[in-house]
Amino acid sequence: MTTARTASPRTARAINDRIALELLAEQGPLTAARLRELTGLSRPSVADVLERLGRGGLVTVVGEAGEARRGPNARVYGLVAERAHVAAFDVRTGGVTFTLADLTGRTVGGGALPVRAAGGRGVVPAVLDTLRDALREAAVPAVHTAVVGAPGLADPATGLLRPFTSLPAWHADLLAALRERLAAPVLLENEVNLAGIAEHRLGAVRDRDTFVLLWLGHGIGAAVVLDGALRRGASGGAGEVGFLPMPGAGGLPSATDCDGGLHGLAGSAAICALARAHGLPADEAADAPAAEAVVRLATADDTGPRAAFLDELAERVAVAIAGVVAVLDPGTAVLGGEVGRAGGAALVGRVTRRLRALSPLETEVRAATVTGSPVLSGALLTALDATRGELFGPGGLSE
Repeated sequence: MTTARTASPRTARAINDRIALELLAEQGPLTAARLRELTGLSRPSVADVLERLGRGGLVTVVGEAGEARRGPNARVYGLVAERAHVAAFDVRTGGVTFTLADLTGRTVGGGALPVRAAGGRGVVPAVLDTLRDALREAAVPAVHTAVVGAPGLADPATGLLRPFTSLPAWHADLLAALRERLAAPVLLENEVNLAGIAEHRLGAVRDRDTFVLLWLGHGIGAAVVLDGALRRGASGGAGEVGFLPMPGAGGLPSATDCDGGLHGLAGSAAICALARAHGLPADEAADAPAAEAVVRLATADDTGPRAAFLDELAERVAVAIAGVVAVLDPGTAVLGGEVGRAGGAALVGRVTRRLRALSPLETEVRAATVTGSPVLSGALLTALDATRGELFGPGGLSE
């Protein structure tokens, strides 16, 4: 017979502290009265929690509530923002952007460094110089955790980038240099996975715990979230749908070339070529901004050749989603990336209609809604989760 055990006073204190800290992180500064309402703890217990967290340097009084009667009950408590800082990086083939934030998630600095396609030798030193200047300007003495989002396969076993397409060599060099420069944990994650995290926490699928985000940009990828958890696969390659064999691709993909797969039909170069075939002006650069521009052009006047272009693009996207749906049955598919967001309701409607004809499984199609860089947003959320998890855990709390 197993007897139930009650938590020891020390464990109970740690649990209460963690709950209070997570509420302050999620909802911002709160009064003691509001913490009592949200936690169900007694007045003395909340007072003990706040006093203990204050001694530990994690919580402080940040102001007063608007009650007419002033006093201890009107104090507003918040996280000590300067207790830790995090960094988030979005590393693309064409440049690097980064954001610095404090423990509350408030942005305190950042930078961007475009990279010329012809060069790459001086990229890593230039990024480190830009980062150094941003840290100095923001008066950030150290970074607790950094998260880097990059294209390619982020190997969960090694924490290294395993490029299996033609990624610039400086990507791997940058990761090693950041780890040396920051002298802090630098976590690597696939860029599309980070975009999926951002859409789940901040964007189009806040009400869903199971979905697939299809990234349509320079390259093609997918983020797979099942039962609220991001699924990376055994080698970190879950969602590499650019290699998905597709009818009309003119061949098959190989282990080192995805042009014979979905990438060859829905990557930025393929979208620009499709647009030109329909008589639409598409920049010869054939990169993500060029594909985004021509899709926006088509959705602005959804008639004639523009409508035909969108119909054919939607056909390609719907066939790809149908393959994913047949395996995962996610219930919701999000069109993300530069092209997915540019397509908006016009592309979503077309993909939805075609998908219904292809698949017996009911799947709602939505457009991504996170503005700015969803990769940076997801990286920032991931860095904050890691930092708060360490600081708010039993080892990070004062006794």
